Amino acid sequence: MTDDTVDEVDRAILHALQDDARNLSSEEIAERAGIAGSTVRKRIRRLEERGVVKGYDAAVDYARSGYPLRMLLFCTAAIPERGEMVPRILDIEGVVSVQELVTGEENLLVTAVGETDADITPVAQRLLDMGLTVSDEVLVRSHETTPFSGFVAGTGDEDESEDAAEGEGD
Repeated sequence: MTDDTVDEVDRAILHALQDDARNLSSEEIAERAGIAGSTVRKRIRRLEERGVVKGYDAAVDYARSGYPLRMLLFCTAAIPERGEMVPRILDIEGVVSVQELVTGEENLLVTAVGETDADITPVAQRLLDMGLTVSDEVLVRSHETTPFSGFVAGTGDEDESEDAAEGEGD
C-alpha cells in the first residue's frame, strides 16, 4: 500500500469513525475491522495527516438547540472566484457550511441556521453584497446522515503482517 491510497482497511476505519468516532476506542474499531489496535491508531494518524479525516464534528440538531430554521441558499459566483469566496462566506454569522458545486448554474450551496427569519434574512443580503447571485432559498425540515456504505469494513488480514513488518506492535 502507498501512503496516499485508501484501501479496504482504511475504509473500514472511516466507516467506524463516521458511525461513532466519539465513543469507539481504537481497540473497538480494530475488532470491527479484524485488525490490530496498533494498526488502527497508525492508520487514523496517517488519514489525519493526509487530510482524509479532516476533523471530528458534533452532529448538532439545530432545532433542538434553539435554532429551528435551516436555510439552503443556492448561489452563483464567478467560477474563478468561487473557491476563494468560501472562507469569506463561512465568516458570515449564521452560516454553518458552504459546498462548492460543479454542475448546474448554481455553484455554491450555503447552509445557514437561525432562530427566526430575522436571523436568516441578513445572510442572503450579505451574500448579495459579496457579489453572489442567490437563485433559490429552501427551508429544511430535517437533515439526517449515515456512514457512507462504501466504507463497509473488510477483513484486513493482510495488514496484521504489515504491522509486524513495520515493527509497530502494541
